[in-house]
Amino acid sequence: MPELTLPRAAAPPRAAAVLRRDAAVMVARSVRLSLRTVDALLTSLLLPVVLMLVTVFLFGGAIDVGVPYVTYVVPGVLVLCAGLGSALTAVSVCNDMTGGIIDRFRSMDVGATAILAGHVAASAARNAISMVLVVGVAFAIGFRTDAGLLRWLGAAGILLLFVVAVSWVAAALGMVVRSPEAASGFTFWVMFLPYPSSAFVPIETMPGWVHGFASWQPVTPVVESLRGFLGGVPLEGNPWMAITWSTGLLLLAVGASVLLFRRRTR
Repeated sequence: MPELTLPRAAAPPRAAAVLRRDAAVMVARSVRLSLRTVDALLTSLLLPVVLMLVTVFLFGGAIDVGVPYVTYVVPGVLVLCAGLGSALTAVSVCNDMTGGIIDRFRSMDVGATAILAGHVAASAARNAISMVLVVGVAFAIGFRTDAGLLRWLGAAGILLLFVVAVSWVAAALGMVVRSPEAASGFTFWVMFLPYPSSAFVPIETMPGWVHGFASWQPVTPVVESLRGFLGGVPLEGNPWMAITWSTGLLLLAVGASVLLFRRRTR
């Protein structure tokens, strides 16, 4: 009697495993590139700290927000870190697109998502270090919070999602422009967003025609979420608004980045 043989199960797709491997390699590459550009790295790490010190000690005495100004401004400076770090991400992506290395990656069948994810992961790592420095210096000059572990985790989650979204936006901008100088200039619009928001002064103190933009732009709910988690002010719906804004920006930027990458590498 002939032996009954069952068909073999199809082998699991390798696409996800290949993407993870390529992304890990690209992350390591982007981190090494960041470490080699010491001047740019130090600027992205230390500039938020310097801006916080200047804001607190030069302008803080003239601004009455009902609490020590350093406590009020730290959430805004943490969000500002994302904007300042985006310039280096945009420049790195632009250098890749104009330096010829992309042709080599494409010849090895490395996809757009893996290459760009490497830049975004390196940006997130730089921002994380910069934010730790900001918080450490803030504690040294008077910042205080009674937030517990869960509130710190909530603040970190909101902030990380926003950083990743802004980093993908910077990656997309890095593929639109044709020179590193232009890439750095384009990210000015990302760095500008914290200023017409509640990051440094209450929105109520701004001219009336600014209120609508300042209240509904993406930075304000992120800042107010951080204040709620770390400062004990009412959270209201700010975390959900911050998550909605960051997720929307992330999805839009990822899609635009992949499409722009394919267009530039045809």
